[in-house]
Amino acid sequence: MDEMATGQTAPRVVLLAAHPNWRESRVNRLLRDRAASLPGVAVRDLYGAYPDYDIDIAAEQQQAGGADLIVLLHPIQWYSMPALQKLWLDEVLAYGWAYGPGGTALQGKDLWLVATTGGPESSYHPQSYNRYFFDAFLPPYEQTAALCGMRFLPPLLLHGAHRASPDEITQHVQVFGERLASYPDWPEMAELDACPACEVPQVDRPAVTAGSQ
Repeated sequence: MDEMATGQTAPRVVLLAAHPNWRESRVNRLLRDRAASLPGVAVRDLYGAYPDYDIDIAAEQQQAGGADLIVLLHPIQWYSMPALQKLWLDEVLAYGWAYGPGGTALQGKDLWLVATTGGPESSYHPQSYNRYFFDAFLPPYEQTAALCGMRFLPPLLLHGAHRASPDEITQHVQVFGERLASYPDWPEMAELDACPACEVPQVDRPAVTAGSQ
């Protein structure tokens, strides 16, 4: 691991970048590249690494388990994440590893959502076509973090990515890079709640294979 000037171990960041078509990306590709340029940040290009959707669970668990901060970088698709990002959660965040009895591998870590939307922020409103404020689509992310004993950090969003100006995109990438480089020294950290504890009774998850319910 990188060592900080103080002699303390530098925080380790794993960024899970998920975009089905990087060549058409206006924003996420630049964010991915900015993250890759920073020391101590391991970028996992999910669609590049797993075009056949055959995720190396052991390798991904090793990466995630060694991180202090896990970043989910992706465009919002149908009010959620791209399919391969969801599969990563399904397979890597396993019962007994990420949650449930003995599932403590991610406890005390941070989870940060960095996402873009195609529609403008004004479209996420009860009087517009998306019908809800964007915060209404965040509980699955928040509860995923909570179930794993992680702290969910305030998301970094860019709405209207399709029409964002070059200057807006440049500024957004700069803010992202500064935030990532300065983690965990963010002003709001002291105001955030500690990692929650969501105990899953063993009777709720008998010894069955995933997807068998």
